[in-house]
Amino acid sequence: MGKTRFILPNAFTSMNFLLGVFAICWVTGAFSSFTQADSIRMGSYFIVLCVLLDKLDGFAARLVNASSEFGAQFDSLADLIAFGLAPAFTVFFCYKNAAPEWFAKNAVLLIVVFSIYVLCAAMRLAKYNACDSDTYHHHFSGLPSTFAGAINAILIAFLCTKGIFNDPSSKLIFVPVFVMLVTGLLMVSPLFLPKLQPRKNKAFNLFQAALILVTYVSGFMFVSPDVPFITEFLLILMASYLTIGFTIGLIQRKKIIEEAMAEQKK
Repeated sequence: MGKTRFILPNAFTSMNFLLGVFAICWVTGAFSSFTQADSIRMGSYFIVLCVLLDKLDGFAARLVNASSEFGAQFDSLADLIAFGLAPAFTVFFCYKNAAPEWFAKNAVLLIVVFSIYVLCAAMRLAKYNACDSDTYHHHFSGLPSTFAGAINAILIAFLCTKGIFNDPSSKLIFVPVFVMLVTGLLMVSPLFLPKLQPRKNKAFNLFQAALILVTYVSGFMFVSPDVPFITEFLLILMASYLTIGFTIGLIQRKKIIEEAMAEQKK
C-alpha cells in the first residue's frame, strides 16, 4: 500500500482546514458578492461541519495504519483554523455587522477577548501534541478546541436568530463575549473531561452511539434555520456533556492523575 495509505487521513484533514478557511471567508464577507445566504449562519455551519469531520482523519489513519508525525501536526494546524480562528472571527464580525454601535463602543473588549481565545486555542493544541496525547488516554486535559469552536459557533448563530443584537442596550448582548472568554480559558485549564469512548457497560455504549448518531444528523441539518429545535438541542447537549463531564473529572481528579503516572512508569 506504501505511501498512498496516507492520502485518506490527510484528505479529511485537508477538508477540515479548507472548511475552516471558508468559514472565515463567509463571516468576513468574502463570499457576499455571489450569494445572499446568511453569512454568520453559513460560517457557523462550516465550523460545525469541521466538528463532524474532525475525528474522521484519526479514524482513517488507524484504519489504514497511516498515523504519522506529519499528520498530527497538519491536524493541529487545521484545528487551529477551524476551532480557533474561525469561531473568533465569527463572533467578531457578527458584532461588527449586526450591532455596529455596540461594536464601536466595545471594540477594545472584543479584540482582547478575541486575542485571548485564539492564543488559548493555539496553546491548547501545542500542549496536546507535546504532553497530553501520550499522558491521558481516557480524559481530555482542558476543554478540547473542537468543543470550544462548536459552542461559540452554534451559540452565535442561535442568538442571531433570536434577535439579541437588535437591542444594544440589553445585557444579554455580552453573552457571546463572555462565553468566548470562558471557553478560551477552559481550553488551557487543568480540568479533566472524560472522552467519548467505549465503556464496559453495553447499555451505556448503545446510548452513547445513538446520541452520537443523532448529533451528527442534527449537525448536518444545522444549516437550515427552519428546522425546529436543532440549535437548542446541540447547545443543551454540549452544555450537559461539559457540565457533567467536568464535574466527574473534578471528583476523580486525583485518581486520573495517579493512573496516568502509573501508566507512564510501565
